[in-house]
Amino acid sequence: MKLNTVDYLAEDAAQQFVQSLHKTGFGVLKNHPIPQSLVESIYQNWQAFFLSERKHEFRFNVDTQDGYFPPSVSETAKGHSVKDIKEYFHVYPWGQIPSELSEQILDYYQRANAFAQTLLGWVEAYSPAEVQARYSIALSEMVNNSQKTLLRILHYPPMTGREELGAIRAAAHEDINLLTVLPAANEPGLQVQTKEGDWLDVPCDFGNLIINIGDMLQEASGGYFPSTTHRVINPTGARQTHSRISLPLFLHPKPEVVLSERYTAHQYLMERLRELGVI
Repeated sequence: MKLNTVDYLAEDAAQQFVQSLHKTGFGVLKNHPIPQSLVESIYQNWQAFFLSERKHEFRFNVDTQDGYFPPSVSETAKGHSVKDIKEYFHVYPWGQIPSELSEQILDYYQRANAFAQTLLGWVEAYSPAEVQARYSIALSEMVNNSQKTLLRILHYPPMTGREELGAIRAAAHEDINLLTVLPAANEPGLQVQTKEGDWLDVPCDFGNLIINIGDMLQEASGGYFPSTTHRVINPTGARQTHSRISLPLFLHPKPEVVLSERYTAHQYLMERLRELGVI
């Protein structure tokens, strides 16, 4: 299995992209409309923020899950006992954001969100008829005006050698949401698990967009689109001294959206957050 990069400007881009999602749970796009200069600037500005003490002024709100999450409350992936080596900030348009970073990050949020809705339209258009019939409403309609779509700015600090035994930057996990849209990070490390259980490096050419399927789309499509297990491994050699910044947008439906006979989006989210120990 190989992850191919799809040219967004190609005539059959939508078809190629959805085929890749179906086969691997991942799609990688180049020549997409999200400006690389914006992404690079965000990486630099938020790296500086994470290195400052100012981050502690924005400590997360337990009820609304917005703001800064320090390493001490970092996630423990489902089925794991050791916390990931990371800190992060949750951006929602209605949530707390440092004033000096607000305009830029909300510009990115709007662009990435609009683009992700386009991609959901592609997924629906190229779903087989029997899979389309499962969707309770149009996929892009599920996220229209959703207040739940989350932009997470992740900071994986340099390795110190004092990390807890078995801890990695992000242990193997699946995402909860419909689709995740991720610009290639400033450092490698992202890997995806194949159906055979092998780990593949995700093409991380700076400028690529990496899209993966979350559990909610797997649920809504009756398993046609597989939610992919992925992880971020620890750097080795000289790279151990490098921070890694990552910028996933987790596309979430409105809470009342019916995903399947078993779940609404809200029921599904609550079940998974409890499993993660976040609530």
